[in-house]
Amino acid sequence: MNYSLIIYVVGAVFLGSLMRSTFGFGDSVVSMPLLALLPIPFSTAVSLVALVGFTVALFSLFSGWNKLDPAILKQLSLSTLAGIPIGLLLVVFAERAWIDLFLGLLLVLYAGYSLVSASRTNHSIQQTVSRPGYAIPFGFSSGMLGSAYNMNGIPVVLYGTMRNWTPDEFKDNIQAHFLISSILIVLSHFLSGFWTQELGLYYALSLPVIIMAIKLGDIIYSKIQVDKFKTIVLIIILLLGLFMLASLI
Repeated sequence: MNYSLIIYVVGAVFLGSLMRSTFGFGDSVVSMPLLALLPIPFSTAVSLVALVGFTVALFSLFSGWNKLDPAILKQLSLSTLAGIPIGLLLVVFAERAWIDLFLGLLLVLYAGYSLVSASRTNHSIQQTVSRPGYAIPFGFSSGMLGSAYNMNGIPVVLYGTMRNWTPDEFKDNIQAHFLISSILIVLSHFLSGFWTQELGLYYALSLPVIIMAIKLGDIIYSKIQVDKFKTIVLIIILLLGLFMLASLI
């Protein structure tokens, strides 16, 4: 048993879980690049990140979701299901680099525009995406990107910021959607034969630090001012987009 490798894996899981529990997203963005540096199979890394994401969302359920929007959650979840088969086609016919380029540019442009534009313009965007049915394309994209590249969070996070949800609404609805989509992703990994004894060991040893990260993330979240939350999320989205573009160089 390579104890150093286990420490590195658990450390990557902790950092990703802390990001997720604090802001409601971003765990795969933090954990996956770190795990990719380690000598473990890619399928194991992807499955571990999915299991960790499911666990964080499940613990969030127990802590209580008071700001759920059932109608929006239903639209997102059903359209996510519809997008999953298209994502499987993307794996076969689309180059990952082109997907990263498109998403990286989208994230950078949206986050940059939102950070510098007037509040009046952002309010106009909010009114547009708040109309019935506007959640469907975001949910569809989530299912498509989730089944193809485990990037199901990006479209839903964009939708949440465009809706200008309060921090509690943002976290609760994002986590609820992630719980549903994570079940589908975890199941697909199991059926694809990604689950191994190695994965089980890493996940079992990571559970204590996942719980620690959730507790610490809740404390950090409680210290963030409401009016600063969206700005922080937009900065994270901007950095995510820049990271995706930098990975293509």
